[in-house]
Amino acid sequence: MQEERQSRPQNVILENGKHLVLSGVIEVLSFDEEAISLETELGGLEIRGNGMHIISFDTAAGDMIVDGVIYAVVYT
Repeated sequence: MQEERQSRPQNVILENGKHLVLSGVIEVLSFDEEAISLETELGGLEIRGNGMHIISFDTAAGDMIVDGVIYAVVYT
């Protein structure tokens, strides 16, 4: 039986191509300085860039902040 989770809003805010604020993040699947793979309320999310760092990730709230040069944010 599939577990039902309470849906949280999904927001993606990219500021000046260098500061990314996300909500609705469930899990970090993988990350390095060039790629971050996430599971979100809306499915998979891939972030591509250069010199990226996860500044904060509040697992209870699902909020994340990423800094670095961000080239692409793609739902998968």
